[in-house]
Amino acid sequence: MNDIKKDKERWERETLHPFIAKHPERRPHFETTSGIPIDPIYIPQDPDPDYNEKLGFPGEYPYTRGVQPTMYRGRLWTMRQYAGFGTAAESNARYKYLLSQGQTGLSIAFDLPTQIGYDADHPMAMGEVGKVGVSVPSLTDMAILLDGIPLDKVSISMTINAPAAILLAMVIAIAKRQGVPLNQLRGTIQNDILKEYIARGTYIFPPRPSMRLITDVFEFCSREVPRWNTISISGYHIREAGSTAVQEIAFTLANGITYVQAAIDAGLDVDQFARQLSFFFNAHNNFLEEIAKFRAARRIWAHIMRERFGAKNPASWRLRFHTQTAGSTLTAQQPENNVVRVALQALAAVLGGTQSLHTNGRDEALALPTAESARIALRTQQIIAYESGVADTIDPLAGSYYIEYLTDELEKRALAYIETIDQMGGMLNAIESGYVQSEIQEAAYRFQQAVEQGEEIIVGVNQFTEEDDEPGIEIMRIDPAIEEAQRQHLATLRANRDNSKVAELRTQLAQVAQTDENLMPLLITCVENDVTLGEICATLRDIWGEYRPSYEL
Repeated sequence: MNDIKKDKERWERETLHPFIAKHPERRPHFETTSGIPIDPIYIPQDPDPDYNEKLGFPGEYPYTRGVQPTMYRGRLWTMRQYAGFGTAAESNARYKYLLSQGQTGLSIAFDLPTQIGYDADHPMAMGEVGKVGVSVPSLTDMAILLDGIPLDKVSISMTINAPAAILLAMVIAIAKRQGVPLNQLRGTIQNDILKEYIARGTYIFPPRPSMRLITDVFEFCSREVPRWNTISISGYHIREAGSTAVQEIAFTLANGITYVQAAIDAGLDVDQFARQLSFFFNAHNNFLEEIAKFRAARRIWAHIMRERFGAKNPASWRLRFHTQTAGSTLTAQQPENNVVRVALQALAAVLGGTQSLHTNGRDEALALPTAESARIALRTQQIIAYESGVADTIDPLAGSYYIEYLTDELEKRALAYIETIDQMGGMLNAIESGYVQSEIQEAAYRFQQAVEQGEEIIVGVNQFTEEDDEPGIEIMRIDPAIEEAQRQHLATLRANRDNSKVAELRTQLAQVAQTDENLMPLLITCVENDVTLGEICATLRDIWGEYRPSYEL
């Protein structure tokens, strides 16, 4: 017990107080509504021989208790409301509204054509333009989308994968127009193609050229855009596809291992790029398991980076993550119940130590969220942050017998999956064989069976239903005229640009795609000269081909 107390004193002296000197806490004193003082952290009152190995202290290896020494006592998590629909102008107006309501970072949703590399006037885009996100086929659209958004002050998160390098090139081009130094540009691109093959399906190219694009982004940003998170390794969509919490940790971190190894194989030093990696997790319904899941994931990743990859910089060991509440748990029946689900899931993410958070709208099982629903979702985060008191001490549930048991058990079971994947030769082999997909499908099938047999209760769906479950709320509808407007916009763009320069750049892009040269500088040049997203992807499709699954489930 004396050793733990001495270690706490050392942590306060060497880690906490120097950090506070540079980054003061939000308040000079923290106390409960009854005036009881609140310490930064609490440690066991009885001897615990495993404390330092398994828990340690915030901001120190193995980061079970958080990646920052002060966590939310210093700065609250970034409140990002995922938004994007219709045209760039409509989405820009929604972003400005959310920022005016207290949102602290943007999270951009792109429509399906943009996600799979088609312009709005391509036949494959018909009927989908602006439906599930914003249509951004050109730099002109990106300029409208980010109009009036100061990129040196607001961080930008983009849920984009197969064409992530191209959308990043557009943001960089806009930052240059705004006069923002690239070393001040902050944000994240999801850029996680492996989970697309596993769970989501918005892939374009085969795995190996896709991995080349990702490592090009790693290398370019490590030199030019050091504050940008070059990848958000996503367990969110793995969980949405039906995985368990164990599988979400295991398959997400196994993907992370693959990206780190690919970057090392491409000649990058692990400590050069590792601090720019980030993760994206789901906050699901089982409240206490979800809290333990986040803590276990941090601990596993710290061990992987220090012991497996030999990273020397403590910043390389930290698993920093964004969380989104679980869309798959939202119900079209009795949608007002979703407000409660989202609040509990968001609270789990905060108690688990997330760095940023999106809360879903109550109506997202029916349509894109209305402005009112988005405001309620944002207010949910703000009530947790400012009224609940859970942000006033670090890792408040540490030491709970059940939380620590769950954390250990999730770690053990996730590591067993990772070992199996290693034995198969890595995640690419596991994906190509269909192993990962079949594991998730089996988990999803078991859960659906339990729901249908009444073993799992979904309030308002298989229990506590009402005869008239028609949603009594207004839902958002996208004007189909948006598609024709985007077609006209692209026709005007192509008529007014230097098409000989576009042809020249596309030829150059095809040539460079067949070499080992980093593609990012050329992609920036392409978008600055009005080569569209669809044209860039078509050029790369001609060289690399398209991915087609070869396995059968």
